[in-house]
Amino acid sequence: MYFTETLVIHIEATLSIHPAFKFILRSFKFMKRRNFIWYSSLFAVGCTAEVNTAKSNSDKLAITAPKKLKFAVTDAIGIEKLQENFGAFRTTLEEILGVKIEFYPVKDRTEAAPALLSGQLDIVFAGPSEYVILNARAKAIPIIAIRRNNYHTTFVVRADSKIRSLAQLKGKTIAMKENGSTSAHIAPTKMLIDAGLDPNTDVKIVMLGAKGVQALKKGEVDAWTISSDTYKTILDTEGLSEEDFYVISTGDTLPGDLFVASSQISSSFVADMRSRLLENQEKLIQSLLVAKANQKYQGAKLIPVSDTDYNMIREVYQKIGQGKFLQ
Repeated sequence: MYFTETLVIHIEATLSIHPAFKFILRSFKFMKRRNFIWYSSLFAVGCTAEVNTAKSNSDKLAITAPKKLKFAVTDAIGIEKLQENFGAFRTTLEEILGVKIEFYPVKDRTEAAPALLSGQLDIVFAGPSEYVILNARAKAIPIIAIRRNNYHTTFVVRADSKIRSLAQLKGKTIAMKENGSTSAHIAPTKMLIDAGLDPNTDVKIVMLGAKGVQALKKGEVDAWTISSDTYKTILDTEGLSEEDFYVISTGDTLPGDLFVASSQISSSFVADMRSRLLENQEKLIQSLLVAKANQKYQGAKLIPVSDTDYNMIREVYQKIGQGKFLQ
């Protein structure tokens, strides 16, 4: 008994012990020596539990969020478009992340890259084509992707056209949207290559933006390419009927638009953002749909993203001699 009592006195004198453990220690004075080992084990387990709890709390504290995040959208040019199309989304994102979100307007699709690299910009919502540029030039980190329903590239001709395959487009003029558009430039270019055509010499490509469908209707071009999930919407907007056109080819499902983060943001915070976005995806999608311009995200889902999903875009840039965009 003398050994036990001496140890109790020594521990109490030298350590700051939780009250519950003090009670156990003091009770040792009334124990038999054979019980000492069992209570000592209980004491050790209790200490380990407190250490593990402290470590867990420390891990949570390690995910330190910045006071604010600057947010850009690559295809929303200017502050007015950002506010109109992503105002409701920004509010929801602030609630989910618990961080103030500040808009960062861009003038073109590639301006976000130097802003990410310099630390002026934190998060970007980008199309697949813009992502490979942001990743190459600014080491942008993919957070999460948004998968759209029926997101393919389509090639459309007039209903009275004799063209019924991509191979028959040789020597013809094709209306695309703009350089860098995933669904209306990069993906259709790959489809032409896969059909055995050289997009640089076998066809004439004209970038007409939103005017492509009217150019096709008037016979100014032989074919028009657009994403399948916006095809009908564009026809309705232009007062045209699907009966006036014929879809000659539909491509594979395209990789989704995605949210990317600056490489200067801590990996723990990026992981935390990813988790919060997935958990609250219904709220985020609904806030996107508030804007008329975002109706293409009807039925969309947030999904984990892999950089390799976007290799197709890198390959096309190289094949058409525009690899400089990836430098």
